[in-house]
Amino acid sequence: MQKGTKSFGELHFGQAQLGDQRRTTRLVRTANLMCRRPGGTLPQKLNSPKDLRGAYRLFHCEEVTHRSILEPHQEVTLEKIASMDRPTLVLHDATEFNYTTHRSLKNLGQIGSGHGRGYIAQNSLAVDPKTREAFGLCNQVLHRRAQVKKSETTAQKRKRKSRESLLWLQGTAGLPADWNIVDVCDQGADTFEFLEHEFRSGRRFVIRSAHSRSVIVGHEPDETTPVLLRDHARSLESTGNWTLQVTSKSEMKSKKKKGKKRLVKRKKREATMAVSFGAVQIRPPKVKNGNSGKDSLPMWVVRVWEVDPPKGQERLEWFLLTNHEVNTFEDAYEVVGWYECRWIIEEYHKGLKTGCQIESPQLTCEDRLQPAIALISIVTLTLLSLRDAGRREDAKERKASEIISEDYIEILSAWRHGKVKMDWTIHDFVWAMARLGGHQNRKSDHPPGWQILWRGWNDLQAMLLGADVVKQNQVRCGKT
Repeated sequence: MQKGTKSFGELHFGQAQLGDQRRTTRLVRTANLMCRRPGGTLPQKLNSPKDLRGAYRLFHCEEVTHRSILEPHQEVTLEKIASMDRPTLVLHDATEFNYTTHRSLKNLGQIGSGHGRGYIAQNSLAVDPKTREAFGLCNQVLHRRAQVKKSETTAQKRKRKSRESLLWLQGTAGLPADWNIVDVCDQGADTFEFLEHEFRSGRRFVIRSAHSRSVIVGHEPDETTPVLLRDHARSLESTGNWTLQVTSKSEMKSKKKKGKKRLVKRKKREATMAVSFGAVQIRPPKVKNGNSGKDSLPMWVVRVWEVDPPKGQERLEWFLLTNHEVNTFEDAYEVVGWYECRWIIEEYHKGLKTGCQIESPQLTCEDRLQPAIALISIVTLTLLSLRDAGRREDAKERKASEIISEDYIEILSAWRHGKVKMDWTIHDFVWAMARLGGHQNRKSDHPPGWQILWRGWNDLQAMLLGADVVKQNQVRCGKT
């Protein structure tokens, strides 16, 4: 993507401090090439042998690290946040990068059930809640899961710097104390240590509650008998309703954290949702699992639930904790809207692993792999922007070749129309990709969503790979 006269690479990496201006120039060029051909492996992203060798040499330099590539992009992201006159969401979540087959990487941590090896990547993604545009990474932490003895005590775990609960705190490192920044997290962030950290951060937060904690009702200091958070939230009356389009979903779930899992299928439906809210004080736990104080934390709980779920379907229900003052239905609905944006980081993670294949680089040591991870993680933002660009008012005027490689346009237009159309607009490209993914493109249909676009993108990537193979065979046979 471009902004003004600067290319994506110049905008996000032009100020990179890599010890030599030639390295910065190579980084800018590599980023621009990847943006125009973001899918596939490194040889597919950089299909010129010269550019591929240049990228490998770049990643081999000692000054080129995960941090040195990420920092200039972080600065650009924080500058944009500071320039906005409305709240910006920073979505925090973790995903796993699987490098089990990379035998030369000896120091990776356990992932999954413990049989795989790789990183836990804690990502902090900046999103405009009004447009739903994801415009930058505020942070990325690559974590190796430590091997811990079963005999480890709670006190020993609390002192261990490698415990995963600290990733939530590390992910917010570098964020300013700005009330216009809203940290949004799922249930994994519901630790008293992180709640206290956020309470003192100078930022707002919305965290989905995972525990029915002991709370005091209201914010006034008194001798009120403590109650359980969820019991209290469920006793609060609804302040309003709205309808929500619920997508179908199948997942393995258990009633308890470590219980036996069962397949739960959620049907597609239109659900009537209700919301209630109340002021509470979160009391510190009796047994400290992290480094936190002894004072209660005043905040608000917002409960969201499905009023009348269909028979045989689990009720939709969330408990959200926030320091954003909630006094009206509109306040509560805004908090819910902020949390609903959390799905964007899940789509970002799909983009990392499926769209940009971040687990594919065959680099032989971590010092080379980690800067490649940083670069691909930032380039992945262009995939999220592609859909957003297809919905902009100027989508029917802007040429698709401004933001995507001509190879993609050539293959997709030939599939759609039986002939190559290099004059395609961004709107033409996005809607054709949606058609490839199963969207019918009828006037009455909603604009294509991420699920449809990902299916189309995956099929398009396979088509492009096949075309590359054909071209290579033609070159070998002397036909071109």
